[in-house]
Amino acid sequence: MKFNLKGHAAMLGANTMWGLMSPVSKLIMASGAVSPFVMTDLRVGGAMLLFWIASLFQKPEHVSPKDMVTMFFASLFAIVLNQGCFILGVSMSSPTDASIITTSMPLWAMVLAAYILKEPVTGKKVAGIACGAGGALMLILGSSANGSAASSGSGTAIRGDLLVLFAQFCYAFYIVYYKDFVRKYSLFTTMKWLFTYAFICILPFSADELMATRWNELTPQTIAGILFIVIGATFISYMLIVIGQKNLRPTVAGMYNYVQPVVACIVAICCGMESLNLIKAAAVVLIFTGVYLVTASKSRQDLENHDADRTPVRNP
Repeated sequence: MKFNLKGHAAMLGANTMWGLMSPVSKLIMASGAVSPFVMTDLRVGGAMLLFWIASLFQKPEHVSPKDMVTMFFASLFAIVLNQGCFILGVSMSSPTDASIITTSMPLWAMVLAAYILKEPVTGKKVAGIACGAGGALMLILGSSANGSAASSGSGTAIRGDLLVLFAQFCYAFYIVYYKDFVRKYSLFTTMKWLFTYAFICILPFSADELMATRWNELTPQTIAGILFIVIGATFISYMLIVIGQKNLRPTVAGMYNYVQPVVACIVAICCGMESLNLIKAAAVVLIFTGVYLVTASKSRQDLENHDADRTPVRNP
């Protein structure tokens, strides 16, 4: 088993910032000054500008018309459908239900990798995903027990749950199907076009809310939170995701999705909103045990190399 430190560090960093984004977003939304759709616009538009600025400091790359079309569809799955469906889904469902459904992403990644990339579904990989999902659910359900979030059980809530589930599928499809494509161009070239397409697609649905936002009412704390989400949880995180995508198998990369509830739990403990107990400690151990098991599982290349080593060499 080869441990790719660069890939693991990138995925850990990205998902840590996404875990921090959850409580920061809640604080911003609680102020009422910025709606979820406007926050999405700021994320996508801000990251788009930053990636275009960063691309000015590298050698220009020509992207073929065919690859521009590919980037458009990659943008749909990675950003537009993923973020759009998630925000709509959360608005119709409960936060607890949405958090639980996000644990399906590594499972989607494993299934899609098996179907598209012909990656083997090994016992160790299944056990790792089960450990990670179990640990994440322990954290989520333990936290929700202290709150009042509960699903209403209505048809609207069901549609919301399905939208969140579809958002996870879209992101898993992106990290699996476009794994080789992201190697073709530099990180900044790929990301600037993905976010440009995403911004063009999202803007018509949120332009009215964007124009109606009372920008003069934003407090310094709200502005600081928005800057963290745009720069840290979007610009830097999506750079790290591409690095992880290039260096790790899709199923391994997807497992780091379970880091997000761990980070959210740590923040809640540090802020005095929750306390550390045996269940939370066990959940963290389960999550990182799951990451290890999936990392240690054999890839298709490993199995092919193993079969080649066992093939006897015949003398002519």
